[in-house]
Parts: sequence; C-alpha cells; structure tokens
Amino acid sequence: MQGLIILLAYFGILIAATRFFTAKSRSKEEFYVGNRKFGAWKAALSIAATWVWAPSLFVSAERAYLTGFAGMFWFLVPNVLCLLIFIPFARKIRKELPEGVTLSEYMKIKYSDRVKNIYLVELMGLAVMSTVVQFVAGSKILSSVIGMPYWIITILIAACVFCYAQYSGIRASVTAEAMQIIMILGICFLLVAGNFKHNGLNVYLAGLGGISGNFKSIFSAGGKEVFLTFGLVTTIGLLSGPFGDQTFWQRAFSTDEKKLGKAFTLGAFIFALVPISISTLGFTAAGTGFTPKDTGLVNFEFIQTIFPEWVVWLFILMVISGLMSTVDSNLCAIPTLVNDIAKRYSLKGSKITMAVFILITALIANIPGMTVTTLFLFYGTLRASTLFTTTLTLQGVKLREAGVFYGVIASLVFGAPVFILGSLLNNTIVKIAGSLLAALLSGTIALIDSKRRIERA
Repeated sequence: MQGLIILLAYFGILIAATRFFTAKSRSKEEFYVGNRKFGAWKAALSIAATWVWAPSLFVSAERAYLTGFAGMFWFLVPNVLCLLIFIPFARKIRKELPEGVTLSEYMKIKYSDRVKNIYLVELMGLAVMSTVVQFVAGSKILSSVIGMPYWIITILIAACVFCYAQYSGIRASVTAEAMQIIMILGICFLLVAGNFKHNGLNVYLAGLGGISGNFKSIFSAGGKEVFLTFGLVTTIGLLSGPFGDQTFWQRAFSTDEKKLGKAFTLGAFIFALVPISISTLGFTAAGTGFTPKDTGLVNFEFIQTIFPEWVVWLFILMVISGLMSTVDSNLCAIPTLVNDIAKRYSLKGSKITMAVFILITALIANIPGMTVTTLFLFYGTLRASTLFTTTLTLQGVKLREAGVFYGVIASLVFGAPVFILGSLLNNTIVKIAGSLLAALLSGTIALIDSKRRIERA
C-alpha cells in the first residue's frame, strides 16, 4: 500500500505541475511544436530526460560491474557523441524547413510519398518498440517492489502519461521532463555521495576493472574484447539513435533556432551525468566483490544492501522518471507522424491517436514472453536503417528517389534479420555484420544509384 501511495502521489504532482505551468493547446501547431521558441536550458533538460530511457539506468551499472571502465566507456561515449553529432543536422533541417514538424515530411519534400512512407514505418515502429521497452523494463521492477500485478502498474503509468501529455502536447512533455531530469540528477548525487561515504574511494577504484579485474583500460586485451563484443555494435546503434527518432526531430523543430546547438550540447552533458553517477554503484559493487542475483539489476540490489529503505524508494522514483520521460516523448511524437498521413487531421484526432497508441503499447507490453532484449534487437536496427540516407540528404548530397527508397528497404530486410540472428546465436561476427548492413546498406545503395545516374547522363 505504501508503494502505491508514493506512486499515485508522484503521478498527481506531474499532472498538476504540467497543467499549472503550461497552457492548454488550442491548435495542432501548439500541440506539436509549441511556439518553436523553447529556450536552451529547458530544451536541454528535455533532451537529456528523453535520452535517459529506463533500461539505461541499469545498463550503465551492469557494464561497470561486468566489464569495468572499458564497458562503461563504450556505453557512455557513443551516448553523448550522438547528441553532439546531431546538432548540425538539426540546424540544417530547421533552415530548410522552418515550419516543419517531422523528418518524414522533410523526406517527402526531398523525394516522394513512398520515401515518406518507408520513413514513417521506421519512425512509428521505433516509437512503438521504444515505448513497450520502457513498460516492460520499468513495470516489472515496480511490480516486484510494490507487490502489485504487472499489468496494473503498466496501465497506471500509461494513464498518468496520457493525462498530462494530451493537455498541452510538447509543452507538457518538455515541462514534465525538465522536472524529471532535475529529480534524477538530485537522486544521482545522493546515491554517489552515500556510496562513497559508505564504501570509500579505494573500493570504487578497485572495481574499475569490473568484477574480474580485467577491464580497466580500453586498450588492454580485455578492453579490445569489450569493443568487439559490445562497443562496436553499441556505437553503431547509439550514433544512429537521434537520427531515426522523431522525438529528437520534434525537439529540433520546437527549440529556438538560434539556441539549437547550445540546447543539444547541454543536453548531452546533462545526460552524461546520469550514467557516470549510476556506474559508480557498479564499480563499487565489483570492488567489494558483491554478487547480485541478477547482474542486470546490480545497482538496485547493491542499493538495497547499503542504503535505508527510503533511498531505495528514491531510486525507484528515478526509474519511473526515466521510463515516463521516454514514454511521454513518444506519445507526443506519434500524432505528428499520423499527421503526415492525414493532413485534415484535427487536434482532437491527435489526442485520440495518443490514447490509441498508449493503449496498444501497454497491451503489447503484457504479451507473455515479451522481453527488453527482443524489442531492443528490433528497434536498434530500425533506427540505423535510415541513418545515412538522412545524413547524406541533409548534407546536400544529390540522391535519386529510387536509390533512397530501395536502400532503406534493403537495410530493413537484410540488416535487421542478420543482426537479430547474431544476437540470438550470441555470435559477435554475425552481430557486427548485421549492424553494418543495417547502417550502411541504405546509404551505399543510394550513392551507387546516384552515381549510375550521373554516368548515364
């Protein structure tokens, strides 16, 4: 009962705050992109919160515990770099499409309806899978701690996010995320300070090589192994992250054009504080020789052993915040994509779409046997499939419509299955091949097709 009260109180605060600090949207323009004048700090907090997806709060500690500094390096650096690399492309799309809302709309203008449609498949598919991942990862943990059925937790979270997001759209999302990331950072500071006070710096330093002690350097034999088995595939997937995700294009269109660079730079470094902080728990757990029941939950289990119960609840609220920040971003993104299909789409229709989307994703999350790993395998390759056709187009490279269309299809048809097969077989070479195919096929085919056109001319 105590857990349910805390959960409902937190939901009530979020709903009340978003309604107090934002005005109800009266048009689709307001609902999708606000006034296109979000300031650097507010946008940065939203960008950081959107990028802090619930599983990452566990992955950073797990990598630190199992593969030490090398594993943490290959998780952290691509996560930060992708947001920085995104900046010139965000600026370019704002310059070329100042009244735009979606990436798919931009690709339609550049190429055709069918290119727009294949982009919509990728962008919508990513939104669905990303949302389901948050539900599966977060709700299972909450269910085990609170003692309530998993499906009830999922519905409660879905209802809360819908209640505040449908009120003022992107404004509500950005406001809620600013609150969530500030709270996450505050809890991170508390966890780091308490961890060092309880265990000391020497224990933390002793754990920098992971539980085996073999991964203190990215250049050691162990570090090179981590790069090949984890770092390369992760880097490819993460660097393509914002480029295949409408939530980040939506923020690019919603932020003051003059402050885009500052917003994404600040967002990247604010985000970095979270995995750096959480990884200290993994390093310290390794330094003490702690043995978790589940290495994927090593930070949560370690917190339970060294902190009082009220701190454990703060950690749970942090996980909920990471979960909800991604879910509300996807919830606000999905009607912008549907709007690309039906231009007579109304504001009321946008809210109905949000309700249908949140209900469907909550139901998918309750399919028996649904796992975070399964979903991650699919959407990691989904977003990589459009990376190079998007970046080449925004760089002004002249590509043929047919090359872009069939290139993206090739990435989806050949790259994703190979990567998934390699992951299921735990075969590093096949996984790397799948990642490279997913990322490179679309751009390669588009470039070859364009070159053939020039030669024929």
